[in-house]
Amino acid sequence: MSATSCMFSKDQFLCSICLDVFTDPVSIPCGHNFCKSCITHHWDVNAPCQCPLCSKVFNSRPELHVNTFISEMAVQFRQSAVKRNSRMSLKKNTNSGEVLCDVCTESKVKALKSCLMCLTSYCETHLEFHQNMTGRMKHELVDPMENLQDRMCEGHSRPLEMFCKTDQMCVCLSCTESNHKLHCIVPLMEQFEKKKAELSETETEIQKMIEERHLKIQEMKDSVELSRADTDREKSDSVQVFTALIRSVEEGLAQLLDLLEEKQKTTEEKAEGFIKELEDEISELMERNTEVEQLLSTEDHLQRSSESYDENDDETL
Repeated sequence: MSATSCMFSKDQFLCSICLDVFTDPVSIPCGHNFCKSCITHHWDVNAPCQCPLCSKVFNSRPELHVNTFISEMAVQFRQSAVKRNSRMSLKKNTNSGEVLCDVCTESKVKALKSCLMCLTSYCETHLEFHQNMTGRMKHELVDPMENLQDRMCEGHSRPLEMFCKTDQMCVCLSCTESNHKLHCIVPLMEQFEKKKAELSETETEIQKMIEERHLKIQEMKDSVELSRADTDREKSDSVQVFTALIRSVEEGLAQLLDLLEEKQKTTEEKAEGFIKELEDEISELMERNTEVEQLLSTEDHLQRSSESYDENDDETL
């Protein structure tokens, strides 16, 4: 990317419709830029013709012409992004994932340190050369890191070593003198230490909350166990009570059945006595009835007249 294009950020080359880097960018009368195909399709499906950003309505559909300046800048931006991704991919060892030296040109050697000022990773040989070149200047060296370009300000191509508390973002020294001039600015390391302390406190609080919840879980388990023990005891007691009640009912039922059976037996015995008496009386009556029939069948008047029949016997019956 050229020196001029370095002053622009990625957001300035993004189409607000497709959210990608411009392809054949065109400018419409209100001054906003879009991909030619994006704005054309937008106007094809929406009426009336208006700007997707500021909503300015156009009486007639504007004629579109590719903005050559923005188109060239977008092309350079794409090429720079490809090169940067290529450089970043070289830092990774495909077998072990180790960060490689950015200075080595032929055979890449494992990086020993990364410089946060130069945004470059160095092997042991090139690290010594770097330290000799920087002399007394104190460059911050850390363990090898990937994606060091992400620590560079896209607008000023300088390391992000300050933090804007107003906008809650990392900035470079040039940002503090321009867009963030009146904002609350602190060194990035200071913000890091503060955030680290806050995170440490948060971690402590989270651990405390986890322990409290573990205790509550254990209390709930203990409560469930106690409830189970109480339930088992109540079930056992209930079984004993109902077993005794059932036994009592069965005994009462047996006594009632015996009483009813005895009563039935007594009734049957009395009935048998009465039936025996009635059967005896029937036998006597049948005998007398036979005698009467014999008397009725005889032709002897004397005999019939002499037979005595005691009417009192019939009254007795």
